[in-house]
Amino acid sequence: MKLDLEGKVVIVTGGSKGIGLACARAFLAEGGRVAIVSRSPANLDAALRDLAAPAEALIAVPCNLSEKTAAKAMAAEVERRLGPVDALVNSAGAAKRYLPEELNADAWRAAMDAKYFTYIHAMDAVVPAMAKRGKGAVVNIIGMGGKVATPIHLPGGAANSALMLANVGLANVYGPMGVRINAINPGATMTERLQEGLKVEAKSRGLSEAEVLAQRQAKIPLRRYATPEDIANLTLFLASDKASYITGALVPMDGGSNPVL
Repeated sequence: MKLDLEGKVVIVTGGSKGIGLACARAFLAEGGRVAIVSRSPANLDAALRDLAAPAEALIAVPCNLSEKTAAKAMAAEVERRLGPVDALVNSAGAAKRYLPEELNADAWRAAMDAKYFTYIHAMDAVVPAMAKRGKGAVVNIIGMGGKVATPIHLPGGAANSALMLANVGLANVYGPMGVRINAINPGATMTERLQEGLKVEAKSRGLSEAEVLAQRQAKIPLRRYATPEDIANLTLFLASDKASYITGALVPMDGGSNPVL
């Protein structure tokens, strides 16, 4: 399917690593003009080398999206350098995991700052301008942790749940203005973060990483973890006009692991 993304200006937050980097690569392959955003200049530099795209097609903008003024400055810089934003992909922010006995008010607040407000600030910085132009798309990559409570991911899961509600609510508000807002909820995905977890578990259990991975994947109906490219493929579709009648969707991508509504 031809997605007609040539020349579209796309912001990818968290675009220097993992799913965000895969999304940036996919948009570039479709002819998009991409701004990758991260709080780490070093990670952005590494991503620029990895993506190896010309300057007119790819820029990097360091930004701490937990600060609303920084998010607005980022959006203004992207528009100045690339033009009006056609699509926003939110893939930044990962809340720290806590044992239940470690939970306190600070932990819950930190999770909201790390995940919820990074997405909200990015949308606040971009969506009103899309609405004025009468066209735009947002894809929020959130996570199944907001659907299924797990003891070590309660603050992060709560932030994810709040984002899901914001996603469907904002889609309802901005739909009449031509802006579509959708979300993807990945399960376990083969990123650097997951691979680090495999190493730790393998060491603690006296197994190889391959053995731990095989055991984990055997529990998934599709018998494998998602790749970042799997998530990127759906992201591109939702950002394109081929998905012009889809808004307010919360799409699970966990290989069927959590049979929930």
